[in-house]
Amino acid sequence: MFLKIHKAYREIIALCDAELLGKRFEQDNFQLDVKESFYSGEKMSEKEIIPILQDYAKEDVTFNIVGKKSCQTALKAGIIMQEAIGKIDSIPFALVLV
Repeated sequence: MFLKIHKAYREIIALCDAELLGKRFEQDNFQLDVKESFYSGEKMSEKEIIPILQDYAKEDVTFNIVGKKSCQTALKAGIIMQEAIGKIDSIPFALVLV
């Protein structure tokens, strides 16, 4: 998985499955672009990512999560619930504003 932290007024945490990077998914009137410029950060394991997500969940941040592994990692970290996961073209994603 790739994890990238965008520094701004409200930090944005971008997390995606490595194999989805650079791809676009469409369904009905919805589109999901997994742009390298936004999601390509450090390649990390679930074990490395979970404590980072948990630490940032204590702050004023936004999470953008794309992919099965990434959503499962966010579930394990306790930052999303199963009901928060949507799908576009069978690709799971979650957007969280803390």
